[in-house]
Amino acid sequence: MMGLSATVARGIAVLAILSPFSSTVAGPVQKPFLEVPPSAFQHREDVKNIFIESYNAYRKFAFGHDDLLPISRSFSDGRNGWGASIVDGMATMRIMGLDDFFNEAVDFVGKIDFSESQTPDTTTIRYLGGLLSSYELSGKQHHILVEKAKQLTDKMAFAWETRNQTIPWRFVDFSTDTPNIGTSNIAEAGTLDMEWSRLSLYTGNDTYRRLAEGSVRTIAGLTDPLPGLAAQGIDPATNAFVGNYITWGGGSDSYFEYLIKYARLTNTNDNLFADTWHTAVDSSIKFLLRTSTVGDHLYLADRDDEGKIVHISSHLACFHGGNWILGGKLLNNETIVNIGLELVEACWNTYASTATGIGPEVFEFISRDSFQPSDTVPNRQQRQFFEQHGFFITSSDYILRPEVLESNFYAWRVTGDTKYLDRAASAVASFRKFLRVDSGGYSGINDVNDANINKGGRVDDTESFWFAEVLKYLYLTFDDPDHISLDKYVFNTEAQPFEAPPAKPVYGSGSPLPPKGPYTMKVAGAPLPAISPIPALSPNPLGIHD
Repeated sequence: MMGLSATVARGIAVLAILSPFSSTVAGPVQKPFLEVPPSAFQHREDVKNIFIESYNAYRKFAFGHDDLLPISRSFSDGRNGWGASIVDGMATMRIMGLDDFFNEAVDFVGKIDFSESQTPDTTTIRYLGGLLSSYELSGKQHHILVEKAKQLTDKMAFAWETRNQTIPWRFVDFSTDTPNIGTSNIAEAGTLDMEWSRLSLYTGNDTYRRLAEGSVRTIAGLTDPLPGLAAQGIDPATNAFVGNYITWGGGSDSYFEYLIKYARLTNTNDNLFADTWHTAVDSSIKFLLRTSTVGDHLYLADRDDEGKIVHISSHLACFHGGNWILGGKLLNNETIVNIGLELVEACWNTYASTATGIGPEVFEFISRDSFQPSDTVPNRQQRQFFEQHGFFITSSDYILRPEVLESNFYAWRVTGDTKYLDRAASAVASFRKFLRVDSGGYSGINDVNDANINKGGRVDDTESFWFAEVLKYLYLTFDDPDHISLDKYVFNTEAQPFEAPPAKPVYGSGSPLPPKGPYTMKVAGAPLPAISPIPALSPNPLGIHD
């Protein structure tokens, strides 16, 4: 694999000879005795002030609704109209010590009326996760948060239509308590177990855990397109995959994320979760890991329904670096940790390379096996950008997503390298310069590579993950590392921290899962020559069109 760092290349060579699985006792996740420099606390306060400013804009123009529309000074209700920004942001308020906001939010939660159609996974991560995490962070004082979580989950449980159904339907009509029949994806079906098991803990009703865990077990038990790598689409009616598309991006992301996190949060003695995650990582290293021909950036490609590699990635997928760092530490596998750090580098490069210092929604790479029919062929402008930065942008918007900063947070807490603090500070400066609008809110932008942003170049929406994730991860990056330590808490996919028991000495069985079927990896055509990093030396040898 050309261009890998020496450390990672040696690690992958070892993986090829041995197994990546290890039964060695793992140490702490966070770097011991980690401290932030004095300058970090001012950055922390800057982040807190951004939260106060943007949340006050929400309170003024959108309180009780899901999202603030910061430019039109209005609101939208794309998350059922239950006040997603309030519930999703509660844990951040508590962590930042914003007690007035938090107490107001608790009062609001007690008045929510759950009576609309919704999707179980997004409702789980935003509402249920926010309620239960806030209950823990407030010292378990506000039992109304558990009561409302139970009320909500009792409604969502109708996504399982029969006792024999193991994978929930995607939508439930809360007004009739009936599911809407249709296909789903593994992220929607497999991102329930952390929150639902936590609800079982606080209610004494194990049904919640069994339902959510059963869905994950069913997905993990199917014959994957590649070992451990479940296909993105799934049909709850048949418990079968729909297609063979593999990605660590949207539609699959949090299923893989939760496998290792659930093992850590529950300390379950069932190795299925840790072993399935580890098998997925092993297969990703063998089949999906690629290096860009410019900059040697390490990235995870997708695999399409035909088994061909697609050299695409996204802001959503950039959670994977932090997830691999966490999982590698739990399994005492430094090779996985180091590859995770390389993935963090590639994702941060998408921020460092743009005119605004903010990363795009979707981007692609060129590797030695690029330009198959499944790949985007870059135009001249994209090609020139690639030759400077090692990737090219295919969707240039930024809608306040957190994943790059999430992985940057994990990288800082695990390594203690202050470059991650510098990167977080750079992001804060870019957000204040390019995202703030006159209402006091913060908006997305249509083109991260255009520093001349006007009203028409903005996305008039502040989704709840701005409050729940972006500002929380930035705040905790600059905060005392003992506050919400990675050795004491596990974050759900919406950055809601849950209290974790003391870590087990070992996660997983120490051996790979047995194969579930014959696996094939199709590669179309021979590798193509690398594009020169100097435009003048590469007069379109690959036939790239304008």
